[in-house]
Amino acid sequence: MIDRTYHLNRLSRLLSQFPIVAILGPRQVGKTTLARRYAAERKREVSFFDLEDPADLALFADPIITLRPLKGLIVVDEVQRRPELFPSLRVLADQPKAVRRFLLLGSASPELLSQTSESLAGRIAYHELGGFSLDEVGPDKWERLWHRGGFPRSFLARSEGESFLWRAELIRTYLEREIPSLGLRLPAATMRRFWMMLAHYHGQVWNASEFGRAFGVAHTTVQRYLDTLSATFMVRQLPAWYENISKRQVKAPKVYVRDSGLLHALLGIEQRRAIESHPKVGASWEGFALETTIRLLDARPEECFFWATHTGAELDLLVVRGEQRFGFEFKRNSSPVLTKSIYIAMDTLALSKLVVVHAGARSFPLADAIHAVAFADILEHVKPLRSR
Repeated sequence: MIDRTYHLNRLSRLLSQFPIVAILGPRQVGKTTLARRYAAERKREVSFFDLEDPADLALFADPIITLRPLKGLIVVDEVQRRPELFPSLRVLADQPKAVRRFLLLGSASPELLSQTSESLAGRIAYHELGGFSLDEVGPDKWERLWHRGGFPRSFLARSEGESFLWRAELIRTYLEREIPSLGLRLPAATMRRFWMMLAHYHGQVWNASEFGRAFGVAHTTVQRYLDTLSATFMVRQLPAWYENISKRQVKAPKVYVRDSGLLHALLGIEQRRAIESHPKVGASWEGFALETTIRLLDARPEECFFWATHTGAELDLLVVRGEQRFGFEFKRNSSPVLTKSIYIAMDTLALSKLVVVHAGARSFPLADAIHAVAFADILEHVKPLRSR
């Protein structure tokens, strides 16, 4: 059993403060399992509804009639199938006596479920659940996590072949079922080509015009493809940070396939040993290290950026929390050194701390407030910076 205590504790805190909490994340990361475990540990009445079940879906023809008599914890799974439910939840959440709490599970971002921001502002909190992270599986299993990714069935599969097959099927069902279920009319074959092409651009600055030319469509169309993958937690668009300085700065986002196992499936890498000889091995490792760092920090999307100038200075990850700024560089080598780019980033961005995460065996200081951290030690160096 993988320990997901952190998520359980966070759910408990959020539900004590908000009448509605939504667990959001891609399909098959364990949202339902987490909700059932949370409910089992609470001595209160619990009602479950799965909106993929036609019988449960029919009950929500009039949500007020179905939900008003219920007390305790009400769990609604696959909530993205009925976004019109949210105004009814607002009515129930605003009743004077707090006799019920709602736990919503969905695989679409709050931006895609736009009605939540209009109807439930101030009443709802969001908790993003991804696949297994390094602190959950343990540092000794980081190579397996990198190769297979964090989706539970992929990570826990009995063999590399079974894991690869599961990921390939997830990609297929996502394109053929998940996207249409959200009301998005995007051709599955075109989206597959786009996603595979995006895998080869993993970790690079997004260029919509270049992708548009490759597909023979307008740049706005490929941007819609990218936004769909982002809104369903498959791709991360890491925005560029820019401020009023003399240097010309990059303003387009970088793009990453969020789960390294899905990245490898899209690239056709089935066996662990095949990663080392693949041209994208460096980009794959750096993206995995970046996603791991964001997860360990529990950083919100609006806190995360990269920074680059047109003269070559750059920073892979900038995390901005109030007046504090933390910088991270990711190097797949065993002996990182101080570079001019690191000094420029440290000075220009006024960083509180800069961490160079590398693939070597030792962690050591590079300069004042600049540390080289071996990936195997990342938990003890990064997790203390988590603020929530």
